[in-house]
Amino acid sequence: MDLGLSETQELLKNSARDFLENESPEQLVRDMEEDDAGYSPELWSKMAEQGWQGLLVPEEHGGAGFDFLDLAVLLEEFGRALVPGPFMSTVLGGAVPIMEIGSDAQKAEFLPRIASGDVIFTLALTEPSARFDEEGVQAQVTVSGDEVTFTGTKLFVPDANVADYMVVAGRSSNGVVLGIVATDQAGVEVTQLQTIARDKQAEVKLNGATGQLLGTDGGGWAALQPVINKYTVAECAYLVGLAQMDFEISVDYAKERVQFGRPIGSFQAIQHKAADMVTDVDGSRFIMYKAAWSLATDQPAADSQMSVNMAKAWCSEATRRVVAHGQQIHGGIGFTKDYKIQLYFRRQKRAELAFGDADYHRELVAQQLGI
Repeated sequence: MDLGLSETQELLKNSARDFLENESPEQLVRDMEEDDAGYSPELWSKMAEQGWQGLLVPEEHGGAGFDFLDLAVLLEEFGRALVPGPFMSTVLGGAVPIMEIGSDAQKAEFLPRIASGDVIFTLALTEPSARFDEEGVQAQVTVSGDEVTFTGTKLFVPDANVADYMVVAGRSSNGVVLGIVATDQAGVEVTQLQTIARDKQAEVKLNGATGQLLGTDGGGWAALQPVINKYTVAECAYLVGLAQMDFEISVDYAKERVQFGRPIGSFQAIQHKAADMVTDVDGSRFIMYKAAWSLATDQPAADSQMSVNMAKAWCSEATRRVVAHGQQIHGGIGFTKDYKIQLYFRRQKRAELAFGDADYHRELVAQQLGI
């Protein structure tokens, strides 16, 4: 594995940082916490002009045709800026499954619209059981030719409040089934949930909601594995960027905050916290990019799966340590809304829990070790 970024990736990283510093400032992040939609249509359109929604989409469908490693580079910058909105839910929850198992007609219908920013997608996977495995999918689905009908409840569906379509997982007599369901129908009821990150997650009740069959009847769980793996590593990339920025803010504060006549960064306790932070950030970045590289280069399935689970287990806990140290360096004032640091603390928790916490992924690693 080459640990260096390519010239194209460096250009993507630098241009994304410059763009997001201007277009997604702290005030926008704060405003979107209070906004019902949770995202800025203007920013969404500008990102589409950058080609970001179509970064993974093949060129024949209006995208850039980049690979997953390139997306990880971009999402690290998203984490730094805490970019609000349905980017990951659309790209990872919509474009990726359609690219993986969609029919030619579905690719032609949806991928150009995703790449242009004309539609918003999300993935409706988890249910009240709060399980991330195949048995956790219990919503009922009937399949009639290329049409599916869903009945059941989905929880913690990101950006369902603004999504035009959902990729929904349900269960038929043949196993797990995926379908593309439009949200603007009577059979779909979306209820906003209150979260610590103030992001837009929802309970979605499906009562006879109809849509298009995605893939095959009973083949949904196997088809979901590459989608879940990529989405999981995408969350790791977001966490790495978030933790890096949290570290930088905290070190700057330690240099400027004076106590007992000297900067608090001169005290050993603060110095050691900063040292632990940078160690955790760099360790998280390494293990995240190893997993992203494994997926982007189609490494053997077992190796890629282990890399994904290891990355999520490590990044979940390491970045939690980083944001905790950041709060401690700032002291009590770091928990107040006036200070930026609390934004990173709260959003770390959302991404830490997405697609399973550290304990969940440790268990998967242990299973693969045969113990």
